[in-house]
Amino acid sequence: MRPAIRLSSLLFALLLSSAFLIAQTAPNSGAQAQPDVLRAMFDVRTFKQVAISPDGTRVAWVENLPGSGGAPSRNSTIYVADVDAPGRAVRITAENTAASESERTRHVARRRTEAGTHENLAAPHEEDDVAWSPDGRQIAFLSDVETHGQLQLYVIDLSARNSRPKQLTHFTGFLTRPQWSPDGKTIALLYIQNAKRVAGPLAAETPDVGVISETYTEQRLVLVDPSGGNARQISPGDMYIYEFDWSPDSRRLVFTAAHGNGDDNWWIADIYSIDAASGAMREILPNPKLQMANVRWSPDGREIAFIGGLMSDQGVTGGDIFTFPAEGGTPRDLTRGMRQSASSFSWASDSHSIFFTSIIDGDTAINRLDATSGGISQIWRGAERVSAAGFTPDVSLSRDATASALVRQSFSQPPEVWAGPVGQWKRMTNVNASLHPAWGKAVSLDWDTGIGNVQGWLVYPANFDSSKKYPMVVVVHGGPASATLSGWPGRGSYYMALPSQGYFLLFPNPRGSYGQGERFTRANVKDFGYGDWTDILAGVDKAIQSAPIDPNRLGLTGWSYGGFMTMWGVTHTHRFHAAVAGAGLSDWLSYYGENKIDQWMIPYFGASVYDDPGVYAKSSPINYVKNVTTPTLMLVGQYDGECPAPQSLEFWHALETLHVPTRLVIYPNEGHGFVNPAHNRDVMQRTIDWFDQYLGSAN
Repeated sequence: MRPAIRLSSLLFALLLSSAFLIAQTAPNSGAQAQPDVLRAMFDVRTFKQVAISPDGTRVAWVENLPGSGGAPSRNSTIYVADVDAPGRAVRITAENTAASESERTRHVARRRTEAGTHENLAAPHEEDDVAWSPDGRQIAFLSDVETHGQLQLYVIDLSARNSRPKQLTHFTGFLTRPQWSPDGKTIALLYIQNAKRVAGPLAAETPDVGVISETYTEQRLVLVDPSGGNARQISPGDMYIYEFDWSPDSRRLVFTAAHGNGDDNWWIADIYSIDAASGAMREILPNPKLQMANVRWSPDGREIAFIGGLMSDQGVTGGDIFTFPAEGGTPRDLTRGMRQSASSFSWASDSHSIFFTSIIDGDTAINRLDATSGGISQIWRGAERVSAAGFTPDVSLSRDATASALVRQSFSQPPEVWAGPVGQWKRMTNVNASLHPAWGKAVSLDWDTGIGNVQGWLVYPANFDSSKKYPMVVVVHGGPASATLSGWPGRGSYYMALPSQGYFLLFPNPRGSYGQGERFTRANVKDFGYGDWTDILAGVDKAIQSAPIDPNRLGLTGWSYGGFMTMWGVTHTHRFHAAVAGAGLSDWLSYYGENKIDQWMIPYFGASVYDDPGVYAKSSPINYVKNVTTPTLMLVGQYDGECPAPQSLEFWHALETLHVPTRLVIYPNEGHGFVNPAHNRDVMQRTIDWFDQYLGSAN
């Protein structure tokens, strides 16, 4: 391998004609995606957020209406229900409409009949980000009912009869994360003035044309008076704020922030405090040398806690829990050496305990942590994912931590809102009762490699017959700091259509994943494609030993880091007879100069590509591409900023040149996460067709 830096000239390919934008060309369909699969994955009603009231008596949640599939869209609304009255939720909107769950279920069924099963039944407006006031009487939330497409901050008083929401802001830009001060006199939120798109690298990037500038729009901290609506920005204009929390005396706020590009610099953010009245700011934790999330002030005001660790993606949280003095000081790792990954937490009101959710060996757990001794006691554990929007497991707790609310889901149960004491929850919603799995059972597997225990999930074909041998497709998750948990698939989970066609699916959680502690997560630093690939191949062997799988009919797929591992896999083995690489990475050297989030790479590779190109070159599939014989399909979004399309184009070009069966589809106007349901269906169908063509029809 040669340690030269090769910045790809293929960037120009994105500016070519639509010759490569072939996503609108239908695949040559053989076996069609089954209607029950499409219904299960495209009609599921998901939840963006759930929040229990401070006294634990009521629950609010943000529900995506049918067709949204959890993607950024304008079809969500807010409901509130008493914990003791599940099924009697009231809709709280900026229009102040109210409907019971049974009424809105009938309404949706009628609209579904009128519009067709898989049409996008978008609501007339979007609502999001609920926040209870400290006394539990009011809810702050965001809505675009007055200005479609532009969220504004509203407050509604739930204690007053016939109360109507009051609009507090008249902003132009992107708003998110309202949070009440402990004294109830102020609402803080994050604001990007004149933002041209939603924040975050998953969204489709704005095309780079003309003179490329290093000027970035900053996300600032704004304080709003809930009684009069007066708003003022208090954080400096040259700093991007990611997360924040109020001090218990309501005089200060703590936040994570960095200068420069907000999509890129989360990985190098520091912790600051700011005076709410004067705006005076002070850095209290500089240069932490790890990624930080969930910054929280202790109720007694003495300490600040956060989750720190090696994290490859903003919003996909995992690590240890740290505390440090509120005025600044050296962080103390309270969970050093634990064999699980903390994903979210809340302080207990006495400041002596921290309740945290975690990923452990493919499961989700809820634990109590002694903030003094570091002792951990597990309260609940389940083979399911407890999260609303996104991946990160999270539970909303009442002030005294005796009541909780969460979204529960698994491979066998679609998402619903639950509430009550931890482990003794009552189902609050039943909006997905008509959905059933279109795949077989899921079994947790464990196997040993040089790193120790590795866990994964084996999903059986639908209508499984033990007398038959089946093909299997290995699905590698993104990240790499992530994990496959038992959760209901959305419309982006294209591979979940395969079990209905007669395939096993193996979801390995190799080294680099969450769920086995920080040592395990850090085990693929400077080692992409080596130890983690060993873990995956050992998982394939374990699956073949465990179920009637034909070892001569194996496939490989994944998105993002999983797309990279797919490209890596076909360059390092001939065991797989077909592959589908979604948003893959073929050349870490050229990728460094093409992607919009290069800061995540330094903790993994130890240096920039300009300082140590060799460590990047040794993990680049393109350097081994002449080994490939596996037919490989590549899929990517046109404006993907995380895994740019030229990476897939480069690998496709090599396979074309080497006469390996291949195809590339670049989906127009899509980012790293697709938002157009038609494109999701196309990805699903092309995947079915590709594996059927090269592995033989499974049914």
